[in-house]
Amino acid sequence: MSSIEITKDTYLMWYESMLLMRKFEEKTGQLYGQQKIRGFCHLYIGQEAVLAGAMSVIRHEDSMITAYRDHAHALAKGTSPNAIMAEMYGKATGCSKGKGGSMHMFDKENHFYGGHGIVGGQVPLGAGIAFAEKFKGTDNVNIAYMGDGAVRQGALTETFNMAALWKLPVIFICENNGYAMGTSVERTTAQTDIYKLGLPYGIPSSPVDGMDPVAVHNAMDEAVQRARRGEGPTFLEMRTYRFKGHSMSDPQKYRTKEELESYKAKDPIEITKLAIEKNGYADEKWFEEIEAKVKAQVEESVKFAEESPWPEASELYTDVYVQQDYPYIRD
Repeated sequence: MSSIEITKDTYLMWYESMLLMRKFEEKTGQLYGQQKIRGFCHLYIGQEAVLAGAMSVIRHEDSMITAYRDHAHALAKGTSPNAIMAEMYGKATGCSKGKGGSMHMFDKENHFYGGHGIVGGQVPLGAGIAFAEKFKGTDNVNIAYMGDGAVRQGALTETFNMAALWKLPVIFICENNGYAMGTSVERTTAQTDIYKLGLPYGIPSSPVDGMDPVAVHNAMDEAVQRARRGEGPTFLEMRTYRFKGHSMSDPQKYRTKEELESYKAKDPIEITKLAIEKNGYADEKWFEEIEAKVKAQVEESVKFAEESPWPEASELYTDVYVQQDYPYIRD
């Protein structure tokens, strides 16, 4: 059981935050189809409970790093929908000044450090952030997310070893949605219980129902408390599912409609709504108000992105080197 009580307010927060993630991603998909958003684009629809359950445990000062399916992570960590949408539009008002786009979002103020396109590349970086926190003497924790495809990278084993050896305050989370792009877990690994990969390093590791924010909350609370006590890393395999393709260009021929529908029956937003109704935490009027609030936030983000300016050409030369007068050859 969690040391942080799950209350009425927790459920209401979960529902609103997951609904914002869902509606924001649905709008993102529409805008991508209209070519307002370009480049690569990976939606988080279906996996929202993995983030909602974590946000009811961690503090603002705790950091987060993830792969390129990152819009919802930035939202959960506190980045404004306006800044995220503007970033996907490539506008100067985006959280990465329009330079990162969908896959490379950063928000230092909210301790969100990407948004990384190299598969598994964020895993050692997360451990590095955790090392910095330990070096500075804080009790802040880093949450390092990865997909099930990333666990086959050599950097993972190297990072696990160092994190365990130095007892770093990092929680490694594999968001196992069953497929690395279009290739199933069963076709890519001899060990389909991914959480067991942490066990040889003495890292407490376990599977978690990633479709249930309660299960995520409880597992995350235990892991966070361990990290704050200086007891080192935890590896959690969040077993979840994405309702959309790997990216917007994915025809999804590798899975059946029956499989997809079976997971949609476990939709974390609907499950949370049922729990709220069952416990009498809110009435239909509240749900309607939250729906309207979220819709307005999403529409405002689109308006903000549409009306924001493009970056100046000179921005090509900023935020690359610390040295302000780096001698670029501009001819």
